Amino acid sequence: MTSRFDLIIFDCDGVLINSEELASAICIEAVKEVGLDLTLHEYADRYAGNPIAEIWRMVERDAGRPLPEGFQGRVDQMVFKRFSTELVPIHGVVDVLEASKYPRCVASSTQLPRLRENLGKVGLLDHFDPHIFSGSQVKRGKPAPDVFLYAASQMGCDPTHCLVIEDSLTGVTAARRAGMNVIGFAGGGHVSPGLEKRLREAGAIDVVRTMQEVGERIA
Repeated sequence: MTSRFDLIIFDCDGVLINSEELASAICIEAVKEVGLDLTLHEYADRYAGNPIAEIWRMVERDAGRPLPEGFQGRVDQMVFKRFSTELVPIHGVVDVLEASKYPRCVASSTQLPRLRENLGKVGLLDHFDPHIFSGSQVKRGKPAPDVFLYAASQMGCDPTHCLVIEDSLTGVTAARRAGMNVIGFAGGGHVSPGLEKRLREAGAIDVVRTMQEVGERIA
């Protein structure tokens, strides 16, 4: 498959590290404060892949009321605390990165300082540095294509020759709008049973459940 591509672009949360699952578990408890009672899968299906500021706007819209004063800061502190002890790479991702010889980078919705910090915590920073790009570096976050187009331009690659690995509908949509092919990754702990079908419907050329399968496709 990779003979068709010049660059592999990885999303981070839920693809490289288990941050999506950890953060979603905290957030489903937090949003009960504004009247939203969601399961882990419901929360991830609704909000995963969006920039955090957009998630809070969506939560306010869905709840029909503004978030309480200090809400975002309190949630951020809880997420940071949990990340400090429970953040790990997705199973098998180190083997994939060590085996693949293709140029690669990260393009994530997470703010750049936190993105680099999270990758460093789990020992993945050196696998990508300095080719780590964030939605905070562009005008519009996913599902707009901006961060993927920015990553391709910084890496000197034609977007049509890029392959994206994404775990969310938002991310798959952004990659397709950038003119890129995308593989859906449905191996995170936050993934709902119906996500694979929805990733294909959003435009993923393939959907896999394990990093071993990712490795086979970018070998």
